[in-house]
Amino acid sequence: MSTDATLANKNFQNNLQWSLLFLRVGVFIVMFVWTLDKFVNPAHSIKIFEHFYKISGFTDILAYSLGALQLLLVMTFLFGIKKRLTYGLIFLMHAGSTFSAYAQYYDAFNNLLFFAAWPMLAACAALYLLREADTKFTLGK
Repeated sequence: MSTDATLANKNFQNNLQWSLLFLRVGVFIVMFVWTLDKFVNPAHSIKIFEHFYKISGFTDILAYSLGALQLLLVMTFLFGIKKRLTYGLIFLMHAGSTFSAYAQYYDAFNNLLFFAAWPMLAACAALYLLREADTKFTLGK
């Protein structure tokens, strides 16, 4: 391999690793705020579960418990630990929230912010598919 090709490949790998880090941190920020919402305003989480997931009977204790589990997940995701599992669960969680809001997409212009879920879903998919290349500032393999 020529020196130019080697340098181009090194630059590509470096750019890929930084890009994946930016995606991971961006997804983490959203998921972290959603997690904090379960602690700061459990009533809001309860309403979301009732409205979007059609799950009733949630209590503050359940919101706090889910928040604790989600906090563990998003932190392990941020640090790139057990990537197949954590990136996969983040992707599935976000896919569930994106698809559960299907009714909001019918009235697009009154629900524009819901469409932000789609590029984030794409970012989650990209992170899952490229998880082995996502090595910048990770603690996992």
